[in-house]
Amino acid sequence: MRITRTFRLLTLTALLPVSSSTLAMESGQVTLQMASHWSGYLALAIFALAIILVSLEEYTEISKSKPVMLSAGIIWILIGWFSTHNGTSHLAELEIRRSLLQYTELMLLMLVVMTYINALGERRVFKALRGWLCNHGLTYRRLFWSSGIVTFLLSPFLDNLASALLVGALILVIEPDNRRFISLGCLNVVIAANAGGAFSPFGDITTLMVWQQNIQTSSGSLEFWNFFNLFVPSLINFLIPACAMHLVLPKGQINPTCTPTRMLRGARRIILLFFCAIATAVFFRGVLHLPAVIGMLTGLSYLQIFGYYLKKTHQPQEEGVEDAEQLASPVPIDSKNPFDIFVRVARVEWDTLLFIYGVALSVGGLGYIGYLASASDIMYSQWGATATNVTLGLSSAVLENIPTMYSVLGMMPDMSQGEWLLATFSIGTGGSLLAIGSAAGVALMGQSNGQYTFFSHLKWTPVILMAYFVSIFVHLWLNAHLF
Repeated sequence: MRITRTFRLLTLTALLPVSSSTLAMESGQVTLQMASHWSGYLALAIFALAIILVSLEEYTEISKSKPVMLSAGIIWILIGWFSTHNGTSHLAELEIRRSLLQYTELMLLMLVVMTYINALGERRVFKALRGWLCNHGLTYRRLFWSSGIVTFLLSPFLDNLASALLVGALILVIEPDNRRFISLGCLNVVIAANAGGAFSPFGDITTLMVWQQNIQTSSGSLEFWNFFNLFVPSLINFLIPACAMHLVLPKGQINPTCTPTRMLRGARRIILLFFCAIATAVFFRGVLHLPAVIGMLTGLSYLQIFGYYLKKTHQPQEEGVEDAEQLASPVPIDSKNPFDIFVRVARVEWDTLLFIYGVALSVGGLGYIGYLASASDIMYSQWGATATNVTLGLSSAVLENIPTMYSVLGMMPDMSQGEWLLATFSIGTGGSLLAIGSAAGVALMGQSNGQYTFFSHLKWTPVILMAYFVSIFVHLWLNAHLF
């Protein structure tokens, strides 16, 4: 399976990175010369090797950011060396600055989202939600559906990985020895997380990448609310496998022993501020026609100011008193330590942010070189946009979805809003086909201690594949006006 993944990875890596950059067109023959030069071949090989190392992260225990960051540096060293010898170093400099600017906007936007998520975790919002689900006397079937629906509704705001880890932890602790239920429950959570993350710009890194790119189509730019046209296809993508798994769920009542948890002081207000930050980003992008990242950074200031208020009004709890008071108090209590916004920033997932940097600069470099520029014509002109986008979605079951989406953005094919939404949807939900196809699946496999595995997921792949195609047909039919 890993060998197959590697060969497909090498094939698609060779085909996908195509740049539509006008700067690359200006460099013309120079970049074409590099594409057939040993330095160009070396750049392509280095990126392929980096992606292979990323796919083997579970075995090598090398964080995914390290190989792609090194790959980006070496690729641009080769481009700089070649450009210097051909008198086009100014074009290479402009191109790398353009790639860096695109990444910086995405990184800062994600940084704000991750900071809010960490703040909500520190205020025990997620623990309170988990405790509420755990202590409502649910049957196996009710827990299965409630966990899936909660994941589906959380993913558009928390991203699919965070939602899957949050609700998946509940599945794993309620009855840790019930292998059958844990396997089905984790699979349901993974599918729900990927499907829910596909219809919101904040639901997945790939959707965030597409939204912040400010893509222009013949019917206008791809706006925030356009993504919600994918709600019904995403819901179908989640419901079909869930209904099939419902038929084989164990029956009976669950008697969990979960400790109820109350949220800390200010938790509800931070939730409100998070939605205000998102609304500010949408306002900047949709009304003022300014980058959404400026709106999100403005939204971060809301949390900073409220964090200052929490810090100034903090009343520390005595040692050993907090846990008793949180059960007796009818209102959220304070924590032992005051709220610190910079601690929340420090705890964001930097490995993911640096991984995206490495991918962005590597793909940008390969696009500048102009490797296989005809691939865009072959895939989107000869195959057709719909067939290409569906195929890319299937490939995301074995490939990292971030490099795949960056490659599509590097091609920047002339597509309608409906086709761009199809590309986003297929790449986001195609990862549900295999347990290794999404970060959510890999993360839950690691946490389940062998109870949710690659092969337990694989047994349901035919049903998931059917849901994948049905949901795409629904999108093509329901959103026909967008094509």
